[in-house]
Amino acid sequence: MWTHAFRNIGAVAEPAVNRLPTGTELDAWRSFLRAHARLVRVLETELVAEHPVSLGGYDVLVQLAEAPDRRLRMAELADAVLLSRSGVTRLVDRLELAGMVTRERFTGDGRGVVAVLTTKGVDTLRAASRTHLAGVVRHFVDHFDDKELTAFGELCSRLSG
Repeated sequence: MWTHAFRNIGAVAEPAVNRLPTGTELDAWRSFLRAHARLVRVLETELVAEHPVSLGGYDVLVQLAEAPDRRLRMAELADAVLLSRSGVTRLVDRLELAGMVTRERFTGDGRGVVAVLTTKGVDTLRAASRTHLAGVVRHFVDHFDDKELTAFGELCSRLSG
């Protein structure tokens, strides 16, 4: 169906591309995108309703909590949360205003800056984790059996690796 629609608008594979996706392949791709968008939207809504932190902010707090000394260089943090450096800077700005994160100069590099998790950040993360992880179970985990989750994890690892 979708391949037919692409042909109707004159879409053709580029010379370096062997083929266009089939209708089944596009359906799978679009289902993946819709599922991801829905899950992120639902988890974000639940988190923000109960805690003073967005899903992106929660991810920053998690990354810092798991880092040595609860600190990461801004570039490392941007890579860990899959944001641009400017995006993570704006997010850290908001978390810093809320008292959950501070910034310090990176010793050994006068230009480098690290984000550091504060006690308030740890407390916020601890409380928000209950909401977020319960949502992960309710909106994701509960829809699969163990075998399906293992297969899904392996498939996603293949895509991200």
